[in-house]
Amino acid sequence: MTCWLFVVASVSYLGAFGVHGQRQRDVLTNHWAVRVTGGPFQADRVAAKYGYRNLGQIGSLKDHYHFHHSRVVRRAAYSFRGTHSFIHMDPQVQWAEQQRVRTREKRSVQSDPSFNFNDPKWSSMWYIHCNDKSSPCRSDMNILGAWQRGFTGKNVVVTILDDGIERNHPDLAPNYDHLASYDVNDNDYDPTPRYDFRNENIHGTRCAGEVAAAANNSHCIVGVAFNAHIGGIRMLDGDVTDLVEAKSLGIRPDYIDIYSSSWGPKDDGRTVDGPGPLTKRSFEQGIKKGRKGLGSIFVWASGNGGRQFDHCSCDGYTNSIYTVSISSTTEHGNRPWYLEPCSAILATTYSRGELNDRKIVTTDLRQRCTDGHTGTSVSAPIVAGIIALALEANLLLTWRDVQHLLVKTSRPLHLSADDWKSNAAGLRVSHLYGFGLVDAEAMVREASKWRTVPPQHVCSHRPVRTLNSSSMSLGCSDEADRQVNFLEHVVVSVLLTHPRRGDLQIHLMSPSGTRSQLLAKRLYDSSNEGFRNWEFMSVHFWGEKAEGLWTLEIKDSPSKLRNTEVLGNLKEWSLTLYGTSEDPYLQHSSSKHQDADVADELELQEDEEKEEAEYNGKLPSQPDSALYQTCASHCPLGYFEDVGAHRCRRCHKNCERCLGRTQTECVSCRRGLYKSPLSSSCVHACPEGFYGHERQQCLKCHDRCSGCLNDSDRCTACKQGYSLAGMTCVPQCTNGTFFHLEEMSCSHCHPSCQTCTGPGKEECIRCAEGLLQQEWRCVRSCGPGYYSGQTSGDRERRCHRCEENCLSCSGQGTTCLRCKDGYILVSRTCVINSSCNNGK
Repeated sequence: MTCWLFVVASVSYLGAFGVHGQRQRDVLTNHWAVRVTGGPFQADRVAAKYGYRNLGQIGSLKDHYHFHHSRVVRRAAYSFRGTHSFIHMDPQVQWAEQQRVRTREKRSVQSDPSFNFNDPKWSSMWYIHCNDKSSPCRSDMNILGAWQRGFTGKNVVVTILDDGIERNHPDLAPNYDHLASYDVNDNDYDPTPRYDFRNENIHGTRCAGEVAAAANNSHCIVGVAFNAHIGGIRMLDGDVTDLVEAKSLGIRPDYIDIYSSSWGPKDDGRTVDGPGPLTKRSFEQGIKKGRKGLGSIFVWASGNGGRQFDHCSCDGYTNSIYTVSISSTTEHGNRPWYLEPCSAILATTYSRGELNDRKIVTTDLRQRCTDGHTGTSVSAPIVAGIIALALEANLLLTWRDVQHLLVKTSRPLHLSADDWKSNAAGLRVSHLYGFGLVDAEAMVREASKWRTVPPQHVCSHRPVRTLNSSSMSLGCSDEADRQVNFLEHVVVSVLLTHPRRGDLQIHLMSPSGTRSQLLAKRLYDSSNEGFRNWEFMSVHFWGEKAEGLWTLEIKDSPSKLRNTEVLGNLKEWSLTLYGTSEDPYLQHSSSKHQDADVADELELQEDEEKEEAEYNGKLPSQPDSALYQTCASHCPLGYFEDVGAHRCRRCHKNCERCLGRTQTECVSCRRGLYKSPLSSSCVHACPEGFYGHERQQCLKCHDRCSGCLNDSDRCTACKQGYSLAGMTCVPQCTNGTFFHLEEMSCSHCHPSCQTCTGPGKEECIRCAEGLLQQEWRCVRSCGPGYYSGQTSGDRERRCHRCEENCLSCSGQGTTCLRCKDGYILVSRTCVINSSCNNGK
């Protein structure tokens, strides 16, 4: 039996203090998450009774409501008592929790101490042009190949969870989808970022451009899925609480296909944090019920804590089985300085690496472009765009299908890492890059012919409460609904006390001998809290067999600060295996079924021809035939009773049961066929406007759908007057109107707008005739600091911002005519007035 290594050492007791010796206190807000039975009306009554205001259901979590109390301090270190605190004792309240501020950081990185589009930055998008001989990146993500196959993200809905997106940005406005957008920070439907002189809220707009910037509009770049719908959920520009995260992840899960997040707990090498109870439930709800039961797709940036020796296994978002965790590589295939490894990473894209490496070009605030986007924040939106291409190729992909596709099609190629290994299923995998560089063309090609993988089984083992580090698993082979033969995710939960958590390393070895690092040393993690049932997740055993001996190895490498008198203690650990009982890549014995179907069809055809000839008097009756030798009390399947002849006659070849010989007399259909209500016959494919139900009947699609798949409201095409977004048909509103989310109808824009996203005068996409667009308003003439101009390929004249400190100008660049106070005009440029005063 293999044993687990646990070298015991210790440090001086530091308590729950940070690296600088200061305890971090919770910050309590004046927002509560409350679970109330009885529906929204009852929730309103409970809220009013204790002085709260009910701001509505928390995302898709039934009976969970967002309460706000205006008379409680907005941010406080201690909980204040008052009449509002009695809400906990109300008989209608099952649970209530005051929300605490949670530290969440945008995963951008500050500067370190065959298509021919007319978009000006197209040629600078080096990560799409890796097949050029002059490009340093030696391997291609094959995005062009996916486009050439006709997949551009059409009808797929992607939402960026971040600090907002600039919905009127010329590169985003054509694809902007207000149904996929919300401002959780301000509780309204406008996700526009808050503007300040430091441009703090640029992150979401940059990520959105990577996914779905419009093509061929002569403005900036081309998005990976340039025909996809793009939305934004503004949730990082305020107090981030469990409630805020849960609400954001649960907005319109039946409409939004992909949620892209490039943020998480601090990447400081000392934090261990993850989703709270509400957010965990939102993940689970999204997986079970999102996308009409196929599962929401959550894409997550793996983290930028490489310089702080962080490890993304200590981030409960990237470490979740429900998220697609994405890392980065440089254009040369090297490890970027900010990259943190872990066993939860699925795949990788290009991003910026060292100081002289090129960054990613994308959309920026104030309708501009930037070539300064970097970090794993870049990689998550790129993969969100590539998944959108795959969903266009196959709308019926489940959340697990998407992960299987990434595992199957990502490639190690020239990515440099010293830990590449082949697991027992023959898959190459690394803790830096997962299964390798994503391949968009391979993804759409596989997606086009993909068959849904078998159901997920979960095999949980009881906690091991001894120092024995091995756990024997039979893969729950004695329980059919839990049996795991082919692995996907493996989760280890650890309860462990330790004087200095950062000195620990944890590995897990599978029965097949594959060894995966669940935790690396973290030099800055001096916490003495250990791990309290923390879940480590690995994808490195994907495709392997589950049955056999699993071994947990814990290594303790004492740092110089350690006090050997204080010991660590592993109290318990448990193993949970996720996977399938059947091989997910053997198409469920489809070839056997096809061969059997062909043989059955030939035999059936021969019998029918004989019986038809006999029935019509062209052949004598054959009493010695096996078909007529037996007398029975009733006719078998495929036959009907010919009362006059006292015989069982064969039904039409498409019928399982029938009343007569013709195809319109079928009562039920043969396997693989559906009863059509239009022709009353059994058909291979349902007519337009119907879908094939598992009961072998053609059922009607939703009233708005002209075509659908597997369910009435999983639309594949829409009736006139509606357009497809994801798998939902929404009304097509004419110029001067917009689709009103609350009223579910077309409402009028502001009179200054020709097209808009809402009723306000700052919600115009295009202006009415004779007006110019300045920032988000339509004006008759440009204001101070702007000039009127028309960019190439843009039919509409806009007000463009003059050079900085310029009050009026004649065009782009150094064309200033008048300067702001304190500046003087020199060669058509405004410079600080440095002339002497008082004659000195």
